[in-house]
Amino acid sequence: MYVSTAEPVLPTVDKAEFRDAMARLGAAVNVITTNGPGGLAGFTASAVCSVTDQPPTLLVCLNRGASVYEAFRDNGVLCVNVLGVGHQNISNCFGGKTAMAERFAAVSWVPGTSGCPVLEGASVSFECRLRQRTEVGTHDVMFCEVLAIHTSDIVGSLIYFNRAYHELSAML
Repeated sequence: MYVSTAEPVLPTVDKAEFRDAMARLGAAVNVITTNGPGGLAGFTASAVCSVTDQPPTLLVCLNRGASVYEAFRDNGVLCVNVLGVGHQNISNCFGGKTAMAERFAAVSWVPGTSGCPVLEGASVSFECRLRQRTEVGTHDVMFCEVLAIHTSDIVGSLIYFNRAYHELSAML
């Protein structure tokens, strides 16, 4: 029997092709916030998912070139605020070049137990402690242990799919 020890030559995927394909992967829209020694900061992210429920852990991806990177690295705590129906303006505010003070002044917040801002009216918010960071390409993959959960009476979600926002409302 013949067994090859050479590594197979695999095709590479073009960056634009990858981005076009990822546009077809719908994802919840979140505003990630932090506060502490590194300062107050927040950004919009769709690269968020659950990892495990023992202990409750989320995965959040952050570009190391982002202006907020140092604040998240230095603070060690964050809050994942899941945006709901009608929150497109919040996503755009935290996803653009708006000054940090203007971002936080644009909506209402309550202080979380971690010190992170918790968005009033978010579908759900997860206060977390950063447990581990792993560098992958241009981003850090942050593993975040959930310390507290805040839910809203408003049930719905803002989704980003095919480069556009879509709203999901629960049918009760």
